[in-house]
Amino acid sequence: MASKKAANKRQRGAQKSCSNVFSMFEQSQIQEFKEAFGCIDQDRDGVIKKQDLRETYGQLGKLNVKDEELDEMLNEGKGPINFTVFLSLFGEKLNGTDPEDTILAAFKLFDPNGTGFVNKDEFRRLLMNQADKFTADEVDQAFSVAPIDVAGNIDYKSLCYIITHGDEKEES
Repeated sequence: MASKKAANKRQRGAQKSCSNVFSMFEQSQIQEFKEAFGCIDQDRDGVIKKQDLRETYGQLGKLNVKDEELDEMLNEGKGPINFTVFLSLFGEKLNGTDPEDTILAAFKLFDPNGTGFVNKDEFRRLLMNQADKFTADEVDQAFSVAPIDVAGNIDYKSLCYIITHGDEKEES
């Protein structure tokens, strides 16, 4: 009984830390993901494990799935794959968010001195005049979550974290 309580507590903790993932989808989409999760979670314990994946593949007619393939899938979750993590994985794939290191590398192009900051006004100008041009409203929306210091510099390392993991303020 105690281990079941601990497992439930871990799952609630995982949900709390990723709660903003639910805002990425419509309620009907979440319900569809929940049904898909239920189909994959063969033993109905609330966590997708290697045996669950193996049995799901078996039901689909693929019987010789390599352990490495299953491990690779499970490792995408960076821990136990409960429903919230499952939803997060789909959110990342569907929203097309680049990995944090890719976004960070892009910002570093605008920071030749390696300070970890880019000037807000200069960055606004670039966003509105280069490549996929942002509108003033889109820039304002992006800057509303950006950590900007009193000198008008964006802490792009923190911004990269917010882009890829969500804004901590949203979760409070």
